[in-house]
Amino acid sequence: MEATTLTRPQAPARTARLTPESTRMFLEAGQASQVVATQLGANAARVRAIAERLRAHPPRAVVTCARGSSDHAATFAKYLIETRTGVLTSSAGLSVSSVYGAPQNMDGVLYLAISQSGKSPDLLASVRAAKEAGAFTIALVNDTASPLAELVDEVLPLHAGPELSVAATKSYIAALSAITQLVAAWSGDEELARGLSALPAGLSEAWALDWTPAVERLKLARNLYVLGRGVGFGVAQEAALKFKETCGLHAEAFSAAEVLHGPMALVKTGFPVLVFAQNDESRGSVDEMAASLTARDADVLLVGAGGSSASLGEAGVLPALAAHPVIEPILMIQSFYRMANALSVVRGYDPDSPPHLNKVTETV
Repeated sequence: MEATTLTRPQAPARTARLTPESTRMFLEAGQASQVVATQLGANAARVRAIAERLRAHPPRAVVTCARGSSDHAATFAKYLIETRTGVLTSSAGLSVSSVYGAPQNMDGVLYLAISQSGKSPDLLASVRAAKEAGAFTIALVNDTASPLAELVDEVLPLHAGPELSVAATKSYIAALSAITQLVAAWSGDEELARGLSALPAGLSEAWALDWTPAVERLKLARNLYVLGRGVGFGVAQEAALKFKETCGLHAEAFSAAEVLHGPMALVKTGFPVLVFAQNDESRGSVDEMAASLTARDADVLLVGAGGSSASLGEAGVLPALAAHPVIEPILMIQSFYRMANALSVVRGYDPDSPPHLNKVTETV
C-alpha cells in the first residue's frame, strides 16, 4: 500500500465556485458551540432525574446501540462510563435482534440508543427488543418526534437543530456533550461537570484554530491511519469516517496500542498518520507511539495540548486546547471538522453530498 501518490486521486465533478466557507458542513459544524450551550441548559433537569434513577437502581451493565457517527459517540460513552462508574459497557450487535431475532436477557441493563434521525429500522428493532426484554431505555436523539423518541423510556434531546449536510458534525458533538452531561451527573463528578460548562466557549475557540498545514500535507494522500486511545478513540473513529465520506480518502482508525498488532507493517516512509492525544493517563503511551512512527519516517500529525512532542518538530503538531481530559477530544474533533471540510474542497469533493450516501441510512 502506497503512502502517497504524485497525482491527485480522481474526484467527482463539483461546482467551480465551491469554497470551504460556502459548504453546509462548514455552516453546521460552526454551530456546535451554540448547540451545546442550548443543550446543557435545556437538558439539565432531565439529566438530574435520570441520574437519580441510575444511582437508586444501578444498572448491571450498559449496552449502546448506534450506527455510523453515533456509534463513534458510543465508543466515547464506553470509555467514559467504564472509567467513571465502573459499569461494564458494550456495543449492541443490531442484527442480533433485527435479523436473527435472538432473545437476550436485558433485566437490569441500561440500553443507550444514539441517533440523529431516530428512524433506522434495525436500531428501532433492537431498542424494541431490549425494552421488551427488561432494559431501561434512553435515546440521545436529535429528532424528538422520531419513532425512536416515542419508543424509549427516556429521551435526551441533542438540540442540534436541522442538519442537512450528509456529514454529521454538530449532532456528533451534541451526542458527546449529552453523554458527558449524563455521566457527570450519574457519577457525581463535579470536576467533569465544571469542565463541561466551559465546552461551549472552548468549541468557539477550537473552531478558530489553524489546521491548514494538515490540508497541505493530506491533499494528495490516498491512505492514512487515525490513532487515539481511551475517550479519544471514538474521536479517531469519527475522523477516519469523515476522511472517507467527505474527502475520498481511505482512512482507518486504530487504538494507539492496537496499531502495533499488524497495522504497523504498512507504515513506510511518508505514510500519513493523524494522532489524537488528550491529557489523561493515556498521554504518555500515545506520545511514545507518535515518536515511534516518526522514527519510521511516517508523516505524523499530532493533535494534543502540551505533552512530549519534541521529536515531531513544530511542523508535526497541530494546535489543540488544554481542558478537562474528557473535554479535550470534543474540542479536537471540532477543529478537525473545519480542516476536513477544507480538505474535501481542495481534493475536489463536495462534503455536503458524498457519493452513494444518504442522510438517513435505513438498515434492516
